[in-house]
Amino acid sequence: MSSIHLIAPSGYCVQQAAAARGIQRLTEAGHTVLNQAVVARRFQRFAGSDAQRLADINQLAGLPETVDIALAVRGGYGASRLLDQIDYPAIAARIARHPLALCGHSDFTAIQCALLATTGAITWTGPMLSANFGAEKLSDFTLWHFWRALHEPEFTFDWATPGIAGETRGTLWGGNLAMLVSLLGTPWFPQIENGILVIEDVNEHPFRIERLLLQLHYAGVLKCQNAIILGSFSGNTLSDYDDGYNFNVMCETVSARLNIPVISGLPFGHEPETITLPFGARGVLRHTGARASLTVSGHPVIGA
Repeated sequence: MSSIHLIAPSGYCVQQAAAARGIQRLTEAGHTVLNQAVVARRFQRFAGSDAQRLADINQLAGLPETVDIALAVRGGYGASRLLDQIDYPAIAARIARHPLALCGHSDFTAIQCALLATTGAITWTGPMLSANFGAEKLSDFTLWHFWRALHEPEFTFDWATPGIAGETRGTLWGGNLAMLVSLLGTPWFPQIENGILVIEDVNEHPFRIERLLLQLHYAGVLKCQNAIILGSFSGNTLSDYDDGYNFNVMCETVSARLNIPVISGLPFGHEPETITLPFGARGVLRHTGARASLTVSGHPVIGA
């Protein structure tokens, strides 16, 4: 069983009942859930003042070795305010000293990218307390892939998606697309060569997704990658004005500008069913023409 330390570096947890349900489920499963006070804490739209949220993140460096998971309560906005004051080397040293799975997604991408850029530390993009562990119906798919990723030194996920047969290798990285692009030109944007970029987003129209991808392309980021994997991009509404311009058309348009594989359909992101991935680890992406598979290794495992 794990000892789970909650962190809330971003928005106030509006769904208090969901967070409480998540804590109850984790506790009933035999895990210890620490730092629960951050769930109810609030300042304006944030989960506490900047000083409080910063202290939570920097305190990760001093967590006892009995704590093996640090789990974000929710996303929203707020992590960007903290980036210039986080003690990245100290947190990375704690992760290296005794495996600590620092897990979240959405707004948390900013902190994960900053850690990777400044220290190379591997963190986990995956479920969060409120939306996932506290969902009205807990996804067995999400739960199984979360624990599998944290405990197995190598694992493979495969899914059906069209593409051209082939194989490529690289460093896994990415996260929420909007947050990733917001870091361009800052010290916290990872300079990854020969990477496998895995991205997702929510409530973004296909033209906004295209604009964000083109920004990465024009900035020279995409030409340094070996492949792009697209996760979930849900929550947008098309209209008659789009006249056939949809997500698939957008993907074809962007892909035509690139000379690397762009693989879609990965169950990853702001969805009830999502896999968990260690960003900064090694990835091997294979495609048969009908199915893709991603094999992940080189990440620390908890309980080892």
